[in-house]
Order: sequence, then structure tokens, then C-alpha cells
Amino acid sequence: MPDPSATTHAAPRVYFIGAGPGDPDLLTVKAARIIGTADLVLYAGSLVSPGIVALARADARVVDSAPLALDETHALLAETVRAGGTAARVHTGDPALYGAIAEQAALLAAEGIACAVIPGVTSASAAAAAFGVSFTVPEATQTLILTRLAGRTPMPPGESLDDLARHQAAMAVYLSAGDPEGVCDALARGGYPPDTPVAIAHRLGWPGEILLWATVATLAGVTRQAGLTRQTIFLVLPGLGRAGQSRLYAPSFGHGFRPARDET
Repeated sequence: MPDPSATTHAAPRVYFIGAGPGDPDLLTVKAARIIGTADLVLYAGSLVSPGIVALARADARVVDSAPLALDETHALLAETVRAGGTAARVHTGDPALYGAIAEQAALLAAEGIACAVIPGVTSASAAAAAFGVSFTVPEATQTLILTRLAGRTPMPPGESLDDLARHQAAMAVYLSAGDPEGVCDALARGGYPPDTPVAIAHRLGWPGEILLWATVATLAGVTRQAGLTRQTIFLVLPGLGRAGQSRLYAPSFGHGFRPARDET
């Protein structure tokens, strides 16, 4: 198990930065500051918005990592640190979710290079905000599952989309737009009713973003018709439109800052 204290004794020299889905305004203040002061900005050109990369200072080295393998990206990070600089390794969304930072951090740790992670807005949160919906609805669903279809990365036992769909919770399905029929079939096999609402978001925060509504039954057709393949997320919303009200602000719900009152 990783030792949380392993990289806390030295100031970080490499920062893994969550760039969010695309809108530069959704960066954290800290992320924007680090990108703007780093000597190296290493980013995934196919995924990270140009508006975010534009925050780099004029004399910074800015490198698109799309054509590079792990050993090559590591060499760039280590070279920058050895020269006395700092590096911003910019990932789309949040680095903790499908960010593939563990293997990068392990190589840095092996050379004694301290690193830190700056979280970002993940596409599920950004998509829910764009559609103005909530994943959790009182008395309907109180759970959100973040997952994907199996692809080149297989799913562990018990984590297939079918298996997870049986919970009937809200769900955000990442990295699966290349096989919308597979998503449809898995959700149906898991027991979601055909009319369960599905929000589809493509290239959130980018110019020309696409927001579409579908259902479990129509998800594949809507996705294919719109020509969506990459940078698309599906939000399965079984609680949408169902009655339910939080008790948090109910008069009868008392807490340390507000006494309960009779609602009758």
C-alpha cells in the first residue's frame, strides 16, 4: 500500500493537474496558478482544451504527450526537475478517475522526485451541472456509480455494466461511446426500464459541446445519429422527475443550528 508520507517531506516538483472536461473556468485556482508558473506543461493534446494550455507562461516548455509513451513522458518530467524546474502534468477531468497517474508517480518516486495531485472537475459532475440535474433524489436513489464498458482494459469480476446496473442507482458511464449498443444492452440486462432517462454529453466545455437527451431504449440510436464516439459520457438518471424532497430543510428536522418545529 502506498505510503502517504513518502512525498510530503519535500516540496512537490511535479504536479498532476485535473483540467476538468474542457472549460478553463472550471479549473481550480491552484491548478491555474501551477499551470501558469510551471517550467514544463505536459498535456494530452487530444483531450485537454487549448484554452487551458494557453495559461502556460510565454517561456514555458509546452509539450503534447499524445504521441509519447510512458518512458518518454517520464524523461521530460525528470529532465525538468533535474534542471531545477517544476512540471505540470495536465490530465483531463480528475486525475483519480481513469487518470493513469499511478504508474507515472511510481517512476518519479523511484528517482526521489516529489509530486502532488491537484483534483479537477470530473465529467460526471460537469455534465450534471450542464443539464441542471441531480444524481441523487430523496426516496428514489441515493447512490451514484461511476463506471465504463470493458474495452482494452477489462472489468474485474462483479464490475461489468450489467452487474452494476442491477443496483438501479444513478450511473455515469465513461469511455464507452464507441459501443453505444453495448451500453444499451448492458443497462437493459441490468434491469433499467426502457424509459429511464439518459443524458448524453459530448466534449463538455469545448466550443460546440453537444448535450442530448435519450432513454435506455434510445441511447444507441441517439448516439449514432449524432456521430458521437469519443469524449462522451452517459448519465443514467432513474430518479429524474420522481417525487422526493430532502428532509434537511424540513421544519421538523432539527440540528445544532436550528430547533425542530411542528409541521402540522
